[in-house]
Amino acid sequence: MMRFADSIYLYLLILIPVFVGIWVLYIRRKRTLLKRLADSNLQDGLMPERSKVRPVVKFILSLTILALLIIVLARPQAGTKLSNEKRNGIEAMVALDISNSMLAEDVAPSRLDKSKMLIENMIDGFKSDKVGLVVFAGSSFVQLPITTDFVSAKMFLQSLSPSLIATQGTDIGGAINTCLGSFTKKENVGRAIIVITDGEDHEGGALEAAQKAKKSGVNVFVLGIGLPKGGLIPDGHGGYMKDNHGNEVMSVLNEDMCKQIAQAGGGAYIHVDNTNNAQQTLNSELAKLQQGELFNAVYSEYDEQFQTFALLALVLIIIEVLILEVKNPIFKNIKLFKK
Repeated sequence: MMRFADSIYLYLLILIPVFVGIWVLYIRRKRTLLKRLADSNLQDGLMPERSKVRPVVKFILSLTILALLIIVLARPQAGTKLSNEKRNGIEAMVALDISNSMLAEDVAPSRLDKSKMLIENMIDGFKSDKVGLVVFAGSSFVQLPITTDFVSAKMFLQSLSPSLIATQGTDIGGAINTCLGSFTKKENVGRAIIVITDGEDHEGGALEAAQKAKKSGVNVFVLGIGLPKGGLIPDGHGGYMKDNHGNEVMSVLNEDMCKQIAQAGGGAYIHVDNTNNAQQTLNSELAKLQQGELFNAVYSEYDEQFQTFALLALVLIIIEVLILEVKNPIFKNIKLFKK
């Protein structure tokens, strides 16, 4: 496994496309000025030793050297010793509703964005736990298999939108069943399914799925997001979604359904509004779950690998210096160097 001890320096790699852009502008400007002085045939006569390829090669080598030096600064390291780390924690599968109604803005900035922030804050509180992510609307699928890689979990959150699922609707039962099949086989571990939704169960079967999870030893928590007054659903074009009769669609939290699912799943119902109370309640409920030993494969020792990149950079520097921008007189009769 490769990692960077000082990965902050990798942001310097953004300089490479910047330099490419500046160089392209410079070349275009230079060619424009030369065309004003003489046509291409006359230029070749006035500058017989000019090479069109060598400056490009030197520039590419310079960029490669810069990239290698940045990697050296970031200190690449390779894992050399793999060990199994025994940790105590729970397994939590999050089922996030990404149907269109989750775009309603009665909860700021929107129900979906509020849900993402809540999940991210929950993950920040995890230490020895595992988390997975299922997204659902009219159908459901595993967006992130259960893992201890919390960085990846947060990264996946940012890309979630209703466009990920073509089949609209809200199949809470299907989402719970998808989560149920995503846990590890480890015994004596507290497990939870955390459903975040506005409670519009269009497909049915949610109560049966929650009861099935409870019998399997998995607690189902339901976070109902939305306000009693409801909210309009933005259509992405400055207006709001309308029904077949041209009326604006008002999405209202179905709190009764959420409470019934949580009760059937042996968990708790938590209302999510514009306060932080839901976050605190969720953390408190998860802390009550039985914690078991989770084995996590980790690299415990790393070796520095920057020497390889530094040596390669040194070799390329020497090559770049030896290549002249004009044709080498000593090789001018050799076809390989005539460019």
